[in-house]
Amino acid sequence: MLPAQARLRRRPEFTAVVRSGRRAGRPTMVLHFLPERPEQPTGDTSSPEAARAGFVVGKGVGNSVVRHRVTRRLREVVRAELDRLPAGADLVVRARPEAAEAPFAVLHRDLSAGLDRLLGDRARAR
Repeated sequence: MLPAQARLRRRPEFTAVVRSGRRAGRPTMVLHFLPERPEQPTGDTSSPEAARAGFVVGKGVGNSVVRHRVTRRLREVVRAELDRLPAGADLVVRARPEAAEAPFAVLHRDLSAGLDRLLGDRARAR
């Protein structure tokens, strides 16, 4: 489970990342990455230095049971890689229909490769 301060929650947060961030497509997911989040209105309780992640799993992936399973698996994969993101960065992971049948190792490989591309981290390529 991702800690509360590491999650995107509101629609404007997701919209800002998808519209303004960089994108990397993989066979099972599309990653949207925003290295610095825009200024938040006062009263925001999230830590500005923590990297955050959010997930979009649409109906094209499957029924409710399948979508929730994919979300849980993606959340676990992102949790393992969250320390690679710079402080103050936001990441949105949009699942493709192929994610429903993909093994955990493939999801992890796709996320890692997508982050390598977005972060320019060629030394960690698998």
